[in-house]
Amino acid sequence: MTASSTATAPTFAPPPGTADGGILWAVRDTLAMTGRNLTAMRRVPQVLVFSLVQPVIFVFMFRYVFGGAIQIPGRSYVDYLMPGIFAQTVSFGAINTAVGLAEDKGTGLLERLRSLPMSRAAVLGGRVLADTLRNTVIVVLMVLIGLLVGFRTHTNLLAVLAGIGVLVFFGVALASIFVFIGLSVTNGEAAQAAAFPLLAPLTFASSAFVDPATMPDWLEWWARRQPLSKTTEAVRALMLGGPTAGPVTASIVWSLAILAVMSPLAIAKYRRA
Repeated sequence: MTASSTATAPTFAPPPGTADGGILWAVRDTLAMTGRNLTAMRRVPQVLVFSLVQPVIFVFMFRYVFGGAIQIPGRSYVDYLMPGIFAQTVSFGAINTAVGLAEDKGTGLLERLRSLPMSRAAVLGGRVLADTLRNTVIVVLMVLIGLLVGFRTHTNLLAVLAGIGVLVFFGVALASIFVFIGLSVTNGEAAQAAAFPLLAPLTFASSAFVDPATMPDWLEWWARRQPLSKTTEAVRALMLGGPTAGPVTASIVWSLAILAVMSPLAIAKYRRA
């Protein structure tokens, strides 16, 4: 007599009491994975330190090295600069999402997590949520550092907090791109290498550091319309004053569009990883 069996991936039902489409189950597991990722960050504080060091270097470089040569009509350069630094900070911070997932994939952790009775959404959700919390802390610290080098807000606390919210939401949108990148490469080094060609034109060919009017026509067209510029303009409007509806709407639309395109691709990539 012979017996045959077909190996299939294990499937798990939500625990009793979470029959609402497994939502409570997914939330619980996502929070657990968030805690796991935050614990890993706490045990390796160098990650947080170096995430802060890089934007601080850019602040001092543009504020004190290049700032004297850059003129922004009607506004001090430090006030123009800092919202761009904030947008750059969340953009480069999103690389950690790709690196973390690539390392988890390379060590076989993703396969082990997939074999556990836990929500499939928790792995990606926990990673993005933990990195979003880290990004929020770093942005707040960068606002304080900006105050130390002469940056001043000209609106109110609610508008400043709204500006931070726009930045964090933009960071979440970028995280969906870097989830896809992290799952597409073999290790953290490859994730970093793959991220830079995307971030370089997004960050430097923008209105973050200089007025796009000083750029060639073909580059100015891109710099005025791309998502990081729109987010920077929204933060400037919320923190420095001026019309806010147009820039804030443009930033949110860009973030939603990125999420709408990249989230399904990232989820599909995770299912195949």
